[in-house]
Amino acid sequence: MKKTLVSALTTALVVGAASTTFAAANPFSDVPADHWAYDAVSQLAADGVIEGYGDTTFRGNQNITRYEMAQMIAKAMAKTDVSAADKALIDKLAAEFSDELNNLGVRVSNLERNADMVKWNGKAEYTYKSLRDKDASEKENSDHLLFRLEPSAEVNSNWHVNARLDASTEMNKDKANGDNDNVKLKRIWAQGNYGNFQTKLGKFAQIDDDSIFDTTFSGAEVQFGNKVTFTAGAGRQNMDTDSDFNQKFNFKKNDGTVSTDKTANYQYAGLGYADGKFVGGVDYHHLNADSFNYAAKGTKTNVEDNANIWLAKAAYRFDKTNALNGFYANNTSADDFDNAWSAQYSYKGAEAQNKGTWGAWAAYRYLGQNTALFSTFDAILAGQKGWEVGANYAPFKNVVATLRYGNGKDLLNDHDIENLFGRVEVCF
Repeated sequence: MKKTLVSALTTALVVGAASTTFAAANPFSDVPADHWAYDAVSQLAADGVIEGYGDTTFRGNQNITRYEMAQMIAKAMAKTDVSAADKALIDKLAAEFSDELNNLGVRVSNLERNADMVKWNGKAEYTYKSLRDKDASEKENSDHLLFRLEPSAEVNSNWHVNARLDASTEMNKDKANGDNDNVKLKRIWAQGNYGNFQTKLGKFAQIDDDSIFDTTFSGAEVQFGNKVTFTAGAGRQNMDTDSDFNQKFNFKKNDGTVSTDKTANYQYAGLGYADGKFVGGVDYHHLNADSFNYAAKGTKTNVEDNANIWLAKAAYRFDKTNALNGFYANNTSADDFDNAWSAQYSYKGAEAQNKGTWGAWAAYRYLGQNTALFSTFDAILAGQKGWEVGANYAPFKNVVATLRYGNGKDLLNDHDIENLFGRVEVCF
């Protein structure tokens, strides 16, 4: 079925009936004011139903394709204030051009999908810490503000690109020149998902970012499986990510000279299992770096350049309110402070999306500093052991407040320690 654009104004008249008057200015040079379709063409152009050509012409006498006609029908269907008679005419036209409208629908869906290809999540966060060495009568307080953006961009049905951008400031060290402020691209990686196979390339979190590796590394990772998974990764680990780690990594080589390379060669592999209420895994990490500063196994004198860490972890949820989780890790290359472990009982838990939800927990942690290289914990820190209790609460939707209290010992000097941690997160 071939029609000219002018004769196709059956559709135009349907759409025009939804308007109280045809008063729009005519944008087309080849539609004179005395043309019988002048008012309809002008109003349809103003409504965006027809667009004409780039040379300001309408070309109303040339044939149009069924697809072009379907485009006009689709725009007519989008009108909501049409009469019952016009609605019936639209339905008849839609039936005649159903195949073309289906194709048009696919294209419209793809356009809408493209608009959602980049998704943004993030949060604003305030954190307060008070770290106290009771035997030395020393106390260190800090106030930290963080603004985090986490975009995720769809490349195709298998690949996504993800990132984490942090802007932060230390409020207790406020300086006029802003030296305590920083903006960092913390993570960026491409991730491909193919059924039971997944791969990551870039800078991202490791498999044990929930225990002893609360940091990121640059490299590649592959994962196979569903309930039982095998994960392996390799790359470079930054050993200078935070000033808190300076006491452990002094960046000196075995000959006493200062190392300019503050990164480690890093490889890891692990087996995991997840089914219903139980989650568990066994992982291995190997790092090699001049910046390590601990005695090699059995020597007490030679400085070790390697960390070989084995870790086993498990979590079990009894029901919706009660759960246990824990891990044990050992650095087989270190002579002392060579193990880390934690056991925690949790009751419920605050959910950012659900106002009024809350949770509480109690845990005991032993975090040897030569194994918990980048500890994930906030109340008992790396190089410490002791009890932690805590609670969180969602006073409003997308707002979570958390309080942690730790009491124990410093592993190096056996001093009594007491730590307080508070945080308010506003998620979006």
